[in-house]
Amino acid sequence: MSSARTALEIADWRRRVFALYDAVRAQDDPEEAHELWRIERDDLMARHPATPFLEPERLLFEGLSIAPYDAAWRYELPILEAEPGGFEFATGTDGVVPFERIGRVEIPDAGPLDVWRLMTYGGGVFIPVRDALAGSGTYGGGRYLIDTIKGADLGSDPGRGTIVLDFNFAYNPSCAYDPAWACPLAQPGNVLPIAVPVGELYAG
Repeated sequence: MSSARTALEIADWRRRVFALYDAVRAQDDPEEAHELWRIERDDLMARHPATPFLEPERLLFEGLSIAPYDAAWRYELPILEAEPGGFEFATGTDGVVPFERIGRVEIPDAGPLDVWRLMTYGGGVFIPVRDALAGSGTYGGGRYLIDTIKGADLGSDPGRGTIVLDFNFAYNPSCAYDPAWACPLAQPGNVLPIAVPVGELYAG
């Protein structure tokens, strides 16, 4: 029953994340959408049984460190062609998970980020980012911008080949809070040489 309960709790977590991002995309004002995201993410982290927070952190939790919204960090960008490539990530529960590079996006005044597709069941677009604050303001392994297989999706236009990237919604992977989680982190093509001072921050 313990395994079944854990599976159902994780399924409920993902259900809530999908619903949250659906509500975020429905908002006309990105700043209001960001506030909704912040409130719901705080609630999930503090109260949901599938939270990656360990018990001591849950007892002391007063809210995630999330920077105020800055519209300058929101973009809708075309997915450009990129050299074929991929990487494999070994997990403790799902075996080796392969990713394929399907393109890149050019962040104005910052540089390129690789766009990845999960190659196993379910597919999904994945864009992590590691910035110049990593290890001293943001999580050292990088944060996630997009992870559609888990619901983190700010929108895209398949016809135009564009995707919405809003760094204000960058969030820490679960392994930032609980080492029992195994998380694919930013690859060399997902490292920016500049500081990204928005999104979910990390004190270590």
